[in-house]
Parts: sequence; C-alpha cells; structure tokens
Amino acid sequence: MDFGKLDNIEGVDFTLPNTHTFTTETLADAALTSVTPSPKMEVYVGPPIWANKEWVGKIYPTNAKDKDFLYHYTRQFNTIELNVTHYQIPTDDTIDRWRDTAPDGFKYCPKWPQAISHDAQLVNVILPSDEFVRAVLGLEDKLGTTFLQLGPSFDTSKFSNLEFFLKALPKDFPIAVEFRHPSWFTDDYAWQRTLELFHELGVGTVMSDVSGRRDVLHMALTTPTLTLRFVGNELHPTDYSRTDEWLQRIRAWMEQGLQRVFIFIHTEDNTYSPELAKYWIEGFNAKMGLSVQPPEIRAQVIQGELF
Repeated sequence: MDFGKLDNIEGVDFTLPNTHTFTTETLADAALTSVTPSPKMEVYVGPPIWANKEWVGKIYPTNAKDKDFLYHYTRQFNTIELNVTHYQIPTDDTIDRWRDTAPDGFKYCPKWPQAISHDAQLVNVILPSDEFVRAVLGLEDKLGTTFLQLGPSFDTSKFSNLEFFLKALPKDFPIAVEFRHPSWFTDDYAWQRTLELFHELGVGTVMSDVSGRRDVLHMALTTPTLTLRFVGNELHPTDYSRTDEWLQRIRAWMEQGLQRVFIFIHTEDNTYSPELAKYWIEGFNAKMGLSVQPPEIRAQVIQGELF
C-alpha cells in the first residue's frame, strides 16, 4: 500500500494514540445491550490479496496454479480485504464462485468501487450503489464488512454527501468508512458529528496504522467492530513491537465490549504479509485465549540446493 509509505522510518513514533472517548462510550453501550454475556470475540486476520506468486511453495503448494490461489488462500486465512471490487462490480458468477470456494467461517470484506467513492464523491450514485450492494449480499454468510475508502480530496465540506449516501443504504448493511483527508482529524466539531452519525446508523470506522500518516490512526470506534489496516515494513522489528502494543489495546477493548475484529495485513508487495499475519494470529491466541488457525508457512526450497 503506497498510502503513507516512507522510505525511512527512523524517527517515526509508532506509539498508539490514546483511546478516543467515543470508543469507550461505544463499547460500554455494546456491553450493556449484548444479548450474550461476555460473547467470544470474533477475530479475522488476512492480507489484502490472494494472487501472489511469491507465496507458491510458502503458503500455497509448490504446484499451485493461478486459478487455484483463492482456494488455497481461504484455507490459510479467514478473511481478505477484497480490493478487486474497488475497480469493478463483480458479476453474479464471480460472486457465486467466491462464495462457494471459501469454507464456512471465511469472510470477504469488499472495498466499494472507486467510481462511487473517488470519481463521483458519493454524489448521484444510487444506481451503482444498489448494484454493488445487491452483488456483495450474494456472498451471504461469507460477507464480513464492506469498506468505503474516501478519496484524498474528500474533506469535511462534503459531510452532507456522506450523510445522504449512508442513509440511503439498506438498514443493517455492513459498512466501515476510511477517511484520508486531514481535515477529518483536525476539525473536532466535524469529527464528533461524524462519529455520532455513524453510531446512530451502525456504520463502522476504518483505522489505518501506517508509517507516514499517523493522523489516520484516530482510535475512534462507532460500533463494537474494529476494522484495521496495518501496514508493516518488511518485518522490521517495529512491525512486531507495534503488533504487541495493538494486541494489548485490543485486549483492553475486548474486556470493555469489543465483539469483532478485522485486521488486514499489508507489506510492500505483500510478500511478507503471511509471516506478519501469523504473528498477529498467534498473539491473539496466546494473549486472549482464542483459537484462530494461523497460516502454515513452509520453508521455501532455493533452486539448486539439495540439502
């Protein structure tokens, strides 16, 4: 992911900001209204792609073909940030194939098409939005959350566009929103107003933990679901220390009422995303008593080496 990428991360303060007060209130409400006392938190962790030939022999069989990558991916991870939908709305046949390929418990998290979010800025998009909603609902129980990434020029002056768009969605349609323009994080009034709207509508927020844009790590939850895009730096030691700090924070939120977690693990070209995802999953299991299946990473054979 190029957004917020730095060539040199020396001097970056990766310390997590304090939990936003809105998060505390949101989780308290969730704990009070939960129909199940102390429900087990659902955790979904995975990279943002499945088509990576570098994973053949590492997390895919050595003889895996491109057409089989999705099958093997869904046996290694339980979710994916589905970026292909950012570029076109999938056909019914494609949706059926995705749904039927994945095992029970897998969750796709489709990104909203850029024609809606970036090009049209959420204006006059009822027809394509209805088409996208209808398509992804075809994933049935394999649908996690959808994620609406707003463009870099979508600032607080466009709040009414966002409000109208969200209110036009079907009730209880799963969606989380990622903000990129700095104004959302410098205008306290607009941000509070946005969080209140999201909480009222059951709309989630997306947090991004990336080296070069620490402002987008806003730590504000509007639902008891965390959606996090975590961007590592090629297994730099800080990738692990950042993960450890996140696990501590998530454990605290879990004790306050957090119910669901989606973590999307990015690295450059995503070559090392499986290793970092495994570290996250093993941390969840060790620190929170969960039993999420980590990926099986095999030692890759270097051509020419027999022993």
